[in-house]
This record gives sequence, C-alpha cells and structure tokens, in this order.
Amino acid sequence: MGLIVKKFGGTSVGDLDRIRNVANRIIKTYNAGNKVVVILSAMSGATDSLIHMAEKISPTPDKRELDVLLATGEQTSAALLSITLISMGYPALSLLGHQAEVMTTCAFGDARIVGVGANRIKQLIHAGRIVIVAGFQGCDEEGNITTLGRGGSDTSAVAIAAAINADACEIYTDVDGIYTADPNVCEKARKIGRVDFDEMLEMASLGAKVLQIRSVEIAKKYNIPIHVRSSFNEEEGTMVMDVDSSIESPMVSGVTHNINEARITIKTVPDQPGIASKIFSAIADAGILVDMIIQSSPSNKQNDLSFTVPKKDFNAAMSIGKKVGKKIGATDVLGDSNIAKVSVTGVGMRSHHGVAAKMFTVLAKENINISMISTSEIRISCIIEEKYAELAVRALHTAFGLDKEE
Repeated sequence: MGLIVKKFGGTSVGDLDRIRNVANRIIKTYNAGNKVVVILSAMSGATDSLIHMAEKISPTPDKRELDVLLATGEQTSAALLSITLISMGYPALSLLGHQAEVMTTCAFGDARIVGVGANRIKQLIHAGRIVIVAGFQGCDEEGNITTLGRGGSDTSAVAIAAAINADACEIYTDVDGIYTADPNVCEKARKIGRVDFDEMLEMASLGAKVLQIRSVEIAKKYNIPIHVRSSFNEEEGTMVMDVDSSIESPMVSGVTHNINEARITIKTVPDQPGIASKIFSAIADAGILVDMIIQSSPSNKQNDLSFTVPKKDFNAAMSIGKKVGKKIGATDVLGDSNIAKVSVTGVGMRSHHGVAAKMFTVLAKENINISMISTSEIRISCIIEEKYAELAVRALHTAFGLDKEE
C-alpha cells in the first residue's frame, strides 16, 4: 500500500478508448490498496488546436486570455477521465490547478510553481477518493489562471508528489523509458534502467524530450524518484533517481542532440569592461535564453563574441544584436540557424579522463567540424552543422559503447 502519483501525457488520453485504458490502469493500482492521485495533460493535439483558433482571431493573442483558453485542454481530459471512473463504480473527483492550490508566478504561458497547498487533495485522499488533477496549470497571487509551458504537466506531477509526500511518481508517456539516444535517429539505442538526477537534468536541457527539465529539478530538490514508463504496455521503464555514487557508473550514459538552436556572432567587439553586459542584458530583457557563449582571444583590443539561442528566438535576437552592435561599434553581426548541438552525458565522466579527446576524434574521423564547445562536470557539447547531427549521434553512440547487442 502506498500513495501513488500517476501522470499521463497527451497521447495516453488521445481518445476515449485510451482514456478507458488509463482508467483501467488506475483501477488496478487503486484495487491493490493504494491511494491514487492522477495528473493529466490535454488530449493529444488539443493545445495546438486551441492556439490555432486564438491565432485566427489575433496573430498575438493576449497572454492572459490565452492561458485561460489553453487551461481548458487539461480541464477536458480531467473531467472525461473522472466521468469514466465514476461510470465504472470508482470514487473519482477532478480538480483544476487552482483548486489543487498550485500557486505560480504571473508569467503567462511560462509560469513557475512557487508552492502547492494541496490541502484539498489530502482531504480527498483521506476520504478514499481518486483525485484527478488538471496538469500544466495553476494560478498566480491575484487569482489569474496561468500555464507552465510545454511539458508543464510533468512539473505539476512532481510538485504535487512532493507536496503530498507521495511514495512514487510515475510518468506515463508514448515511449517506454529513457534511451541512450533518440531511437528515431539511432536504431541501436538502448533503454536505460536507471539514470541519475544530474544526468537527467543535463539530458533534458540538451534535447531529450521525455521529461520537462523543471520537473527533474523539483524531483532532485525533494528526492522524489520518477518512474518513466509507457502507457501502452506493462513493462518496467526508467527510474530517475539519486544513484548511489559508490556504484561504478559508465563513462557516458547517453548521446543527445538538439537542432532547435541558432548561433549569432558579433564581430570585432571592443575588448573592454561592460561590453558583454550590454549585449547579454539586452538579450535577457527580451526574455531570450542564451546557452553557449564563446569569446575569441583579443586582437588589437577587439574580439569576436558568439552565442547560441533557441531557434524560435533567432530573428528577435539578431535584431537586438544588430542594435547593440551598432551602439558598441561592432563591425558586423552574423547569424546561422543551420546548426545542431550534439552532447555526451554521464556521471561517470567525473572519474574518467579522455572523454573530450575521444569525442573530438570521433567527429574528426567523420569529417565533422566543431565550431563551439561547452562542458560541465558530466557533459560535453559541440556545435556542428545541422546536416551532420544524426551521423554524429550514431558515431558517438557506437564509439562510447552504447549500442545494444545484436
């Protein structure tokens, strides 16, 4: 017996048959004597459909009202699942984000959870109810409905699991776990049995799309193991958890790639204090995230400065770069949206040497040029031409011994 949080993604509740399948999985857990709280995403495609409708009215819909609209996607799936369970004779009850006391910042479209009261959830659990919570949403201090951004239901699930001291948090999706690489790119990718929180944080930030990075941050902070598994079979998935550091870890656990970044280079930037601050403050004020930054060695009291941003923000960042570049006396601002970031990750890198050298050698053998490099204690990332991304993933996956046995 235990208190189990189950989160189901959009494909898991994509139609009424799949909702009935989810209901059966919940009933099985409930009948085993467990208390169950379920977090739901909107039905597959629902959020995009709602955005499309709003954009037919206005190309830039009001952000507050857009959040009110998008929250109805999760409200629909939560109500349908609750109706299904009640029709099968089980005591379900659905709650919206604000009813579950999910409090957030007021950043419409990308709010962050600041706390979960969960008092009503706890009361309902104590009364023996199956609680169904609409994920992806909450409310700010003024009572406005807010949404948490793409993948936000994962964050809802882990935050609620922490608030109610759940024994387990299970994330159900359309894949059956975390893989050593994207199986759609590398057919030799293997499912990982368990992955450390730090590894998962790096992999999520580098392009692995199975878990939303903020959900992993919360899980690590409150030490909540996450079981990532498939909605469509009973197989064990991947445990994301605090792995015992005394256990020998593989040098590299996974290879990830991200083709959704772009590079901007500001030429001949004056080499003096405060210049970088002017550039990146302007970028930050526009709400644009900067990932990798490379500055060349100064020559004639000038240098070149390159950085990467999300591809969706490329045009806005280029415009800002040109404006700031003109003010600081830079000679040119160049952009390239045809890049990819390829990374190797593993907690075992803390105790192994030669990982960078091996990665660079593998890419060189494939005649793949590296234009930028970034490292952390457990990760090495390289910016390369986008057309070589899949080749690089497969070559690195093989070179670091991650291919599954034939």
